[in-house]
Amino acid sequence: MKKISRRSFLAVCGTLAAATALTACGGSSSSTASSAAAGSSEAASVEVQDVALKVWGPQEDQVDSSSWLPTMCEQFNDAHPEWNITFTYEVCPEGDASKNVTQDVSTAADVYMFANDQLGTLVQANAIAQLGGSYLDEVLNDNPDTMIESVTSTDGGVYGVPFTGNTWFMYYDTSVFSEDDVKSLDTMLEKGKVAFPLTDSWYIAAFYYANGCTIFGESGMDADAGFDFGGDKAVAVTKYLVNLYNNANFSVDADGSGLSGLREGTVNAIFSGTWNAEAVKEALGDNFGATQLPTITIDGEAKQMRSFAGSKAIGVNPNCQNMQAAVALAVYLGSAEAQKAHYEMRGIVPTSNALSNDATVSADIVAMAQANTIANTSVLQATLPEMGSYWTPSENMGKAIVSGEVTLDNAAEKTEAYNNALNNASM
Repeated sequence: MKKISRRSFLAVCGTLAAATALTACGGSSSSTASSAAAGSSEAASVEVQDVALKVWGPQEDQVDSSSWLPTMCEQFNDAHPEWNITFTYEVCPEGDASKNVTQDVSTAADVYMFANDQLGTLVQANAIAQLGGSYLDEVLNDNPDTMIESVTSTDGGVYGVPFTGNTWFMYYDTSVFSEDDVKSLDTMLEKGKVAFPLTDSWYIAAFYYANGCTIFGESGMDADAGFDFGGDKAVAVTKYLVNLYNNANFSVDADGSGLSGLREGTVNAIFSGTWNAEAVKEALGDNFGATQLPTITIDGEAKQMRSFAGSKAIGVNPNCQNMQAAVALAVYLGSAEAQKAHYEMRGIVPTSNALSNDATVSADIVAMAQANTIANTSVLQATLPEMGSYWTPSENMGKAIVSGEVTLDNAAEKTEAYNNALNNASM
């Protein structure tokens, strides 16, 4: 039997979904946003329709009328003479989208920006529309598979339009570490000072993933598989972390201490994301470097650190009154044209396949570090609501290592307690 690729499967699902007619309100989490009725011949004969759209995004994208969000929305309006759109903009950071949208889906934004780790909660709350038809085709064709998977739910449906990746990688001082040095964390610790946010649960998993631990199975979508952070493989990681913390060339990055250390020269490498790029460039000057994650050495073998990766995306409220315009806007805000403008205006690194060979983007060290990390040294962060059980036990484990509560002697016991806490944590 010929194996069907994930992308082909999604395209088939989208085609089938597009056959389902949409109503303007009362949609379910499986409501499909389709462009089937948007043929140009029909549009030409239809009178101009007045449309109102409420759009939510971060403050930085809507400081004034010349900011990215209003600029893109007005360009979209100009490109669609069939609609006379009145936009209402409200501030909602991507990280707060699920909380704010699910408070009252009926009055929430028609189009909003969200961090993809909230997808499971949004789908469960019937607060995000599934894409279908030509809109789905456009999103599938314009984004890497990893970004598509980041907005794909357990039902196989695609529920958002990615516009940037979301992960962390390594910044380093090129006068201290060579390009070969930064391939191995242990080599780096022999040559310079490294800071890492060990007490931050978004980061600590990178070490456990390196040695084969998993969250919700290999796919990251099997809630019944739970958290596999136990056994010998996990104990070996815990012992590595105890030794790492006690290494004289290692320090815990907390409350900005790593960045301060870069400025002062007491730290030569930190782990962070695009949000700190300008500050790190200022601190390192001509010695600025950024790259994907290094390996660590466990039981004499090099094991690849893997950060959580995801995306930031644009979603559509299934209860909006102007579904066709809302979905078309969402797809436009995630298009190559809008992503390029986002990069030029705010430095938001694009995901679009069409921009992968763009001269400016490909020459950007930070953009390439993020892209390479997502492609080579990351694990797609689970979007299931059950992921909520991960954060507190993982933060506590990092703090216990730093406080000295976890030692080489009790590593096995503490690791099993950590694994049990993950699998029994109350959401």
